[in-house]
Amino acid sequence: MNILLSKLKEISLSVFPITLLVMVLNFTLIPVETEMLMRFLIGAVLVIIGLGIFLFGAHLGIGPIGNLMGETIAKTNNPYLVGILGFVLGFFISIAEPDLQILANEVNIASGGLISNVTILVVVSIGVGIMVGIGLLRIVYEKPLNKLFTMVYFIIFLLGTRALEEFLAISVDASGATTGAMTTPFILALGYGVSQLKGGKTSEEDSFGLVGLASAGPIFAVMLLNIVKGITDVQGEVEAFVANVGIWGPYMRIFPRFLKESILTLLPLFILFLIFDKTKFKLNKKSKSIILKGLLYTYIGLTLFLVGVNAGFMEVGRVMGEGLATFYPWLLPVIGFLLGMVVVLAEPAVYVLTEQVEEVTAGHIKRKVILMALSIGIAFAVSMSMLRIMIPSLKLWHFLLPGFALGAFLSYKVPPIFVGIAYDSGGVASGPMTATFVLAFAQGAAGAIPTANVMIDGFGVIAMVAMTPLVAIQTLGLIFKAKARKEGKREHH
Repeated sequence: MNILLSKLKEISLSVFPITLLVMVLNFTLIPVETEMLMRFLIGAVLVIIGLGIFLFGAHLGIGPIGNLMGETIAKTNNPYLVGILGFVLGFFISIAEPDLQILANEVNIASGGLISNVTILVVVSIGVGIMVGIGLLRIVYEKPLNKLFTMVYFIIFLLGTRALEEFLAISVDASGATTGAMTTPFILALGYGVSQLKGGKTSEEDSFGLVGLASAGPIFAVMLLNIVKGITDVQGEVEAFVANVGIWGPYMRIFPRFLKESILTLLPLFILFLIFDKTKFKLNKKSKSIILKGLLYTYIGLTLFLVGVNAGFMEVGRVMGEGLATFYPWLLPVIGFLLGMVVVLAEPAVYVLTEQVEEVTAGHIKRKVILMALSIGIAFAVSMSMLRIMIPSLKLWHFLLPGFALGAFLSYKVPPIFVGIAYDSGGVASGPMTATFVLAFAQGAAGAIPTANVMIDGFGVIAMVAMTPLVAIQTLGLIFKAKARKEGKREHH
């Protein structure tokens, strides 16, 4: 009970700033219809309760399953098996990610049905599977992370020169969407399980970086899809936005849909757990029932969260974006900055990651410090995205290329543990809150500004949010390093 209450308290504190920002905007610049505002507030409550129960469930169920599987994989000591199991787990857990399902749906609509939901789901999940397999092999063979990331992003860069601009945005967004509330706790636990059993000098550093690698998979998978299918023209229009009507109606309407979708989301993991338990874990009754209860909580929480976001939370983002772009376009970067600062605090996966950072580093790297660095980085990301929507000559790659290049350069200058945390944060920061609220805000703004293209400008936001933590967290690493050097000198004297 205590864990559940502390999670609920944490999340209400993190959802509160977004709610406050919306209320302030509503009473000052962009008044929203009363019904919509009521729906938004109900949505906020559901998001808090849903996320709280979800994280509690992940703590009891998903984390332990990941740890157990990681240890089991490491025990096989057979590189082929490690790679294959990594691929299978990565594929199944990614197909189950709710953010990815939201994104696949948006891409399908925006591409005018040219790219089906299933295609995106399967292609992206294959990309994740391949990278999780490679990432686990990296831990087993103790290869340095920075070289691997440099190589992976170099390949992505080469593909990026051939892919359509629309696909560039979609691919990086898919990368952000895969590492959401479902995959992050699982992949973190998987990496931790393998690195703990591996032991060695670098086990602390090795437990990070797997999420970052997993989120690179979708980028090249989607670009390859574009190049292989030879799609040269994406003609989609984002469908006309129709606001919901009524206060309770929309909730009642979509509740059954998400009850079903969340079952499909958790099913692969549930089946994998049962198979592994029968063949490998052989847990006692008590441990098994705790994990199964955890999965049940995860299911309830996930359903409530998705219903809250989709019936009440997301549309306000779009209306605010549209309103600001129409009446106060010069305010977009400012509000974008504020939105970026508060939205990352409401990301479920950010909580899971920062907790693990503090735990693994035995409190050396404080959670609050990482949160602050992320908050500032993402504030700039959303703010620059708004500038990009406003100024037609600014392209997405003008930001992404120097950003990723700087990230790669810094990875050779900072302590290795920061490299893993930075790339993980990039994947984690762009979770369900960003994929829904900020994306809706950007699409609303892009829809209202005549020179903007919703397909290119609306989708690139998540890409920006995934890139800035690389620079922000590694800059933090540089500061840490300098501080340690200073202290070392002082002791020397």
